[in-house]
Amino acid sequence: MKRYLIRALIVLSIAILLLAGAGYLYLQRPLFGMLPGEEQARQFEHYSPNYHDGYFVNQIPSPIHTNGSTEWSIWKEELFGKKGQPRPDSPLPNLKTDLKALDIQQDLFVWLGHSSFYIQLAGKRILIDPVLSEYASPVPIINRAFAGTNIYKADDIPPIDMLLISHDHYDHLDYPTIKALQQGVKEVMTGLGVGTHFQAWGYPENIVHEADWYDSIQVGNVAITATPARHFSGRTLSRDQSLWVGYVIKSTDRTLFISGDSGYGPHFEEIGKRFGPFDWVALDSGQYDPRWANVHMSPEEALQAARDLHAKAFTPDHIGRFSLAPHDWNDPMRRIIKNNTFGHALWTPVIGQPVYFNHPPTHYSPWREPK
Repeated sequence: MKRYLIRALIVLSIAILLLAGAGYLYLQRPLFGMLPGEEQARQFEHYSPNYHDGYFVNQIPSPIHTNGSTEWSIWKEELFGKKGQPRPDSPLPNLKTDLKALDIQQDLFVWLGHSSFYIQLAGKRILIDPVLSEYASPVPIINRAFAGTNIYKADDIPPIDMLLISHDHYDHLDYPTIKALQQGVKEVMTGLGVGTHFQAWGYPENIVHEADWYDSIQVGNVAITATPARHFSGRTLSRDQSLWVGYVIKSTDRTLFISGDSGYGPHFEEIGKRFGPFDWVALDSGQYDPRWANVHMSPEEALQAARDLHAKAFTPDHIGRFSLAPHDWNDPMRRIIKNNTFGHALWTPVIGQPVYFNHPPTHYSPWREPK
């Protein structure tokens, strides 16, 4: 009996070592990117008031786990808990526009699904958080795009004057997409520390601009400013080694805002005071849950943020393509439509539908309206 026990322990130990070795090798794949080194960390400590003791921090206390949740309880509930309807029953409608054929003199945006946007402003082409892959995950069985939403590929994207990345999570920084777009991207702007991923993936260092909150860059007649968000970062177990940001995008004629992933907080009022009013804002409005209430907004909080920003028009994002939370896939739009008492114009195009700022549509498809 003792001999069999020893053999079993040996086999178990070998299996554990093999699994650990396989996990280590898997984490060496290029899609995981690269963390900033010690020299960069020292620069962050000297340069950024948002970097403390080796980590980037939010403006106000923002623990990821809320309402008594823990990492273990979240995983347990994800595996065994009740869920709503996180995915639609049928393919979602879309309108695939030829982005390369659009008149560059027309100011417009095209929603590409989730938090991805193509924008034309003052003769410049801007691409935000493009995820053109089927999965928003390092494991190709998790976070699959909804049917009908994966209509654009890298070949469909025209040359880009500025690629904006809000943070390094997989549903915002997609390795296959970033690699496929590389030859057509002139400049990149992202938060402090995220540029290391681009360097690891072969982007020239001189075209990648890392920004702290309220740093700005000029692209022709367009000024782009990185703004605070309330979130976190990390592609592996190492968190908060790079900064998460939103963006103010301003031309002579209009001012736009993209929140990136963000929980609700006083930063929206501050951004509104500094840069508002805004002609259009796109705000994190989905993937919320009471267990992580600080790092994503509920639909009602997104509406309040639009009010804080003095927004004239509002498009909910972080919805409509991937399900990262157990709420119903169309719950964000149901609640936003029901509670939109602040007077914002609600622009909810289908994926691929161009919205011209000078002549926005007065009616949108009811594909996400409550039944």
